[in-house]
Amino acid sequence: MSVPCAMPGRQHLPFGRRLRGHIAVGMAHLLATLPPRRIRSVLRLLRRGSRPATAAQARHARDTVVAVSLFCAGEGCVQRSLATVLLCRMRGVWPTWCLGVRTEPFRAHAWVEVDGEPIGEQQRAGYYRPLITVPEP
Repeated sequence: MSVPCAMPGRQHLPFGRRLRGHIAVGMAHLLATLPPRRIRSVLRLLRRGSRPATAAQARHARDTVVAVSLFCAGEGCVQRSLATVLLCRMRGVWPTWCLGVRTEPFRAHAWVEVDGEPIGEQQRAGYYRPLITVPEP
């Protein structure tokens, strides 16, 4: 579902941050196997009691996910976005999770945004039309 891109440089993370990243990526892998409707239901349940994430918190979570998983660093936009929101949730915050499309040329994509701005994405806001979103509470 992702657009091909160059692999970012990987960074060395402290053990605790790396462990939380691996847990989030593993949970996201399981969650990504569900139908979109079920993913949305699970995410709505998980976001309860959280605070809205800042752009810095969401970027920190995304950077961690990309550092611990080659799949999430490359073509795995669904798993990357799910792992990012799950890692944010481990810290008590929640960014907006989005799944959307672009029609010309057709592309599907999943991403995380804060205040309407995609986090860590090459495309600007509005490039993809969101079909499913799970906003902050």
